[in-house]
Amino acid sequence: MVFLTPKIMQRTALFVTFGGFVTSLMTMFIPFWKTMNSDLNEMENWFSGLFHMCLYTEEVGIQCKAYESILALPMDLQISRVLMSVSIGTGAFAIVTAFLGLEGVEIFQPGLKRGLLIFSGVLTWISGLTTLAPISIVAYTTVVEFWDEGFPDVMPRWEYGEAMFSGWFGGFALVIGGTLFFIAVCMGDFDQNIQTVPGSPLPKQRTQNYLKTEVL
Repeated sequence: MVFLTPKIMQRTALFVTFGGFVTSLMTMFIPFWKTMNSDLNEMENWFSGLFHMCLYTEEVGIQCKAYESILALPMDLQISRVLMSVSIGTGAFAIVTAFLGLEGVEIFQPGLKRGLLIFSGVLTWISGLTTLAPISIVAYTTVVEFWDEGFPDVMPRWEYGEAMFSGWFGGFALVIGGTLFFIAVCMGDFDQNIQTVPGSPLPKQRTQNYLKTEVL
């Protein structure tokens, strides 16, 4: 009994892609890309995301405020907004096209389904790379600013937030999901070639046997 078939591989790729897409979507909107805690006032924690800046205090709790101007944002956040938007758009489109190309979804012809799976794999790769790129850009600028000797030692510095790690996880999951789509297509092509090779063992058709009787 074969457990790893093209059908199972297609569904595994779709599951991994959907998980990476949801993780990237959450990463885009949660305001925990960077965090900062002041040594002078340990009761305050600052959080920064792509769309909001938040302040947490024990007395009030967490308070968030949207950025007033896009042009006033640092260049790394502006680029990250664009790339994450591309990632979410391509990821959603990849999931829809992958579902239509699944084996068992009787909407299109097999040849068109193969093209849809390849297209989904390419879109998923683009979605994964455009998730990893902004996370890596913000991570690089955070490290550079953290070790900048031009700032006084008593001045608080931004550090990595939880969204950075969830973004890396979602980006790698999307890249893996796109790779699995290509593997599923290759597995389907291999099975198709085996069936078309002359002399290959093909399933035998069942023949119905009849019992010959004579009337005395």
